[in-house]
Amino acid sequence: MNKIVSILFLLIIFSCQTSSGEKNLEINNKKAIDSTINLFIDGEYYPFLYTRLEDQDGEVLYEHAAKNNRLLGDQKIDGDTWIRVWSMSKIVTICIALDLMEDGLLNVDDPVTKYIPEFSQLQVALTADSNSLISTNWYAEDSSRSAPCPLIYVPNDSVMTIRHLLDHKAGFYYSTASRISWPNSIYCLDSMMTSQDICSSVNGEDLITKLSTLPLMQNSGTDYFYGLNTTVLGLVAERASGRSLAELLKERVTDPMQIKGMRYDLPKGENMLPQFCGKDSLIRVANPGELNIFGQNVPNYKSSHELYLGGEGMICTADGYCDFLRMLLNNGELNGYRMLNPETIADLTSPHTQLDNPYGHNGYNLWVSSDSMRLKGQGDQNLWIGGGYEGTHFWIDTSRNFVGTIMTQLYWVYDGAFGYTKDGRIRGEIYKPWTGYAYKN
Repeated sequence: MNKIVSILFLLIIFSCQTSSGEKNLEINNKKAIDSTINLFIDGEYYPFLYTRLEDQDGEVLYEHAAKNNRLLGDQKIDGDTWIRVWSMSKIVTICIALDLMEDGLLNVDDPVTKYIPEFSQLQVALTADSNSLISTNWYAEDSSRSAPCPLIYVPNDSVMTIRHLLDHKAGFYYSTASRISWPNSIYCLDSMMTSQDICSSVNGEDLITKLSTLPLMQNSGTDYFYGLNTTVLGLVAERASGRSLAELLKERVTDPMQIKGMRYDLPKGENMLPQFCGKDSLIRVANPGELNIFGQNVPNYKSSHELYLGGEGMICTADGYCDFLRMLLNNGELNGYRMLNPETIADLTSPHTQLDNPYGHNGYNLWVSSDSMRLKGQGDQNLWIGGGYEGTHFWIDTSRNFVGTIMTQLYWVYDGAFGYTKDGRIRGEIYKPWTGYAYKN
């Protein structure tokens, strides 16, 4: 009898070990993935691509670096290369804010003016005939459309909350000139943001002063509109905690979880990669003001600065960022430190916005893919996905227990006749052995 019990016990243990995701996951088509990545470099569509996959314990399942020697010469590209991750900063700032909520320093339904009273007089920009800029869909791809200038301004008739910042419904925007089609920029709106030169702000207090002079794109809570909302969330976090965002990152993320490759400033002795532009048929170094979501300047990554843009300002290594992703994969815990409760992670990835999108839904600035991604051969369903302005990309696969990053530094990809994006194509090649679906553009 005891022998039977022992056998049953061993069977249970074995079952638990093999059913909790693919613990011993292997990437068996590495050469095919390498070839797909190399296509983008050989065609001179990107200056470099570094792809890295890690399992939940940090073991590297796959990595491949490919670079354009004309542009980068002997520059080494690997998991320790510092990358401007832009909007991949957002999920980090959101997690810091959620951590503050767990500690009782913030509440999701708090009005933003509780922490930033300077925003009590914010106005909303409308077309000259009093129509919403959102509802009129001014940013659609239609080069024949003229900008709705001059604009008129009315008070924000709703209470802006922390939830609106998390959901990109607060009304803050980026420079419209960098959107889908250059002719559709709203020059009168862009000129106001350019005049404030946001990235030249001395610190968060200076930034708040500048933002208080800019209009909103909509009444808060109206609709999803991607913009500076997470940066404002970072400012709220600073005031609620009495700590700078850089200090919060160090104290609540990198130090306790032993993450080395996440910062707001470049470590001493390291160099920043050039800013490349692919707007023309040949990749080149970007012109001043070309990366213009704020105006003429980009974030300052020097150790002397005191402005920490929670939505755009981080620099990371692929190794470091994968560590952070593994915290999310492990339900809020990494290296023996719990940053977020599992319930918070569930809320982070639950449907909040863009619910009718065929590719999935948005949690708190974290895309959760639908089955359509699998059917198009661009990955799989239920992946947690995000990316950044210069082409950085990440995802989390909670079914197979691994995380992935695709790192590059390029504004405005010229794809010519290439016809597909790197993220979907590379990710599709990774998932092809599992899903059986070939890539479709």
